[in-house]
Amino acid sequence: MRRIIYIVEKEFKQIFRNKMMKPILFLMPLIQLAVLSYTADFTVKNIRIYIQDQDMASVSSRLINKIEASDNFILSGVSFTYEEGFNNIQKNDIDVILSIPEHFSRNYNSRRPTSLYITADAINSTKAGISTNYLQHIIQDFQIEEVQKRGITVKPGIEVITRNWYNPALDYKFFMVPGILVLLVTMISLFLSGMNIVREKEVGTIEQLNVTPIKKYQFIIGKLLPFLIIGLIEFTIGLVVALFWFKVPFLGSIAVVYLFTFVYLILILGMGMFISTITDTQQQALFLSWFFSVIFILMSGLFTPIESMPGWAQKITWLNPIKYYVEVIRLIMLKGSSFSSVRINFLIITFSAVLVNLLAIRNYRKTA
Repeated sequence: MRRIIYIVEKEFKQIFRNKMMKPILFLMPLIQLAVLSYTADFTVKNIRIYIQDQDMASVSSRLINKIEASDNFILSGVSFTYEEGFNNIQKNDIDVILSIPEHFSRNYNSRRPTSLYITADAINSTKAGISTNYLQHIIQDFQIEEVQKRGITVKPGIEVITRNWYNPALDYKFFMVPGILVLLVTMISLFLSGMNIVREKEVGTIEQLNVTPIKKYQFIIGKLLPFLIIGLIEFTIGLVVALFWFKVPFLGSIAVVYLFTFVYLILILGMGMFISTITDTQQQALFLSWFFSVIFILMSGLFTPIESMPGWAQKITWLNPIKYYVEVIRLIMLKGSSFSSVRINFLIITFSAVLVNLLAIRNYRKTA
């Protein structure tokens, strides 16, 4: 035990001797959490719309006014011709064109069939789909309002009442902040631990450690503990920011969150240590850490729902530790789930942590 304490003490001195490490460990994650939480918002706003109005009558004017009053659309222009709007789409100056045909008001007032045409820039298919959906809802609301103005009773048909549980205001930060917190803790832990042992190789101090009577498991544990403590401190700071700055609700048990975070950090640090034992330079370790982190992040469900991925990709996510942690922290914070609800995730992460750290211990070669 004393040998492990000596290694931990050495690691802390080595970490904080570097003047750049403090900002990297504590300041940069907070800046990233603040910036990403405000910018990683998939809500589509400020949609630039161009309206081709060939009718130039009262009904079309009221429809244009309703679209212009919407919070989601920015009216970029109104004209009689379609070519001007199409040229603006090609220049990427607008996102959607609404074409109102000639005699639209006359046909609408006389209850004759009439049509509106929507053209969307589908380079970004998600934005195009959502923009078209928004515009269709506005047109439907406009139609109901026009019918009611004439004193015609609208049959309600099937009335759908929506109730949003766990996030009634649909605040996207409630969904993103817990996931981004996981992302930052993961990247810091993986990158720093991944370059830990290999840094000793580059500066030549690994030979001095190898000639000491320190056993392999003591060496790995001593290397892992400082980053585990730092990771928990960073998680605590990020959690405080999430709760008090972003006002993210916390409905579950904080003890369960820290228990899962503790085991998860052991897994990620073990992965970093394993990478550090199989590489010879910090550049190699950095590249491998970046390679795995990008795949884990993109397939974690943080930005893209796992259910939307192909079947083969969904099976690969079973090996993704970030997926389990993102799911758990959202369940506990937003839904108030108990330990029994996340028990399977906890067992998977625990088993993986033990396996990866055993591989790191076994792969570390004490040559002297």
